[in-house]
Amino acid sequence: MSVTVRVPAKVNVQLAVGPARPDGFHDLANVFLAVGLYDEVTATPADELRITCSGPDAAQVPLDRTNLAARAALALAERYGRSADVHLHIAKDIPVAGGMAGGSADGAGALLACDALWGTGASRDELLDICAELGSDVPFSLVGGAALGTGRGEKLQELEVGGAFHWVFAVADGGLSTPAVYREFDRLTPDAPEPAASPVLLDALRAGDAAALARAVSNDLQPAALSLFPALADTLKAGTEAGALAALVSGSGPTTAFLAEDADAAERVAAALRASGTCRAARVAAAPAQGATVVRAALPPVE
Repeated sequence: MSVTVRVPAKVNVQLAVGPARPDGFHDLANVFLAVGLYDEVTATPADELRITCSGPDAAQVPLDRTNLAARAALALAERYGRSADVHLHIAKDIPVAGGMAGGSADGAGALLACDALWGTGASRDELLDICAELGSDVPFSLVGGAALGTGRGEKLQELEVGGAFHWVFAVADGGLSTPAVYREFDRLTPDAPEPAASPVLLDALRAGDAAALARAVSNDLQPAALSLFPALADTLKAGTEAGALAALVSGSGPTTAFLAEDADAAERVAAALRASGTCRAARVAAAPAQGATVVRAALPPVE
């Protein structure tokens, strides 16, 4: 018996960040776009909860109960009064610690895989509730497509997208701590205004207009990420000089994202970034992508 779920990475085409709240979080207007880079999470029965991982940078992935995949299995098991006896194998292809929600994707993937394996029959709303408990980006990993996240990002309003957008992601040689980036944001922006989604950006998504989207993308965390990781400026410059319509830090970084005119332009930008020596790798992906999806299941027949 096993269930495999495929779950996408994300890019934030707008990340508007408000002042720190009393609970330490920040209110956000976070426009998520799921992109076609995927992790796969496979759940199989086991004597106890166990996490394994393969793929690029797998050695950086925690294999204990701090992993969001493990936390997802435990949360679902607790809600349904069962033990979390499952082996979760994560096949990584989303950059690790790169601001593309790879860990959140694994949490959403594990949740959906365990729900199918155990036959818990949780509703979509129940799964989204558990996702929100796990982390701010986890609900979007389940939903995919495009969405506006408010609150700390977990309250989602799905958005219409009128066409495909072509992206290049430059993987940095090094990592950034999301809490450290937010602390630097607080230092640099002591009087941050309340966040709001850009109507111009939402219109560009709805129209499928890459040029209009390029003019509207923004990330309030980018100055903080550049302050902590100045070399990212060279990567952004290399992608822009190679013809990208827009260049920005993805989420809290350090992955940088480049919007291209079309698929051929994306390949050219990626090749230039690889040759520039300013990043460890460059990956091409289209958006929007489907959210967490069961792609393989071998389950016993229902009696």
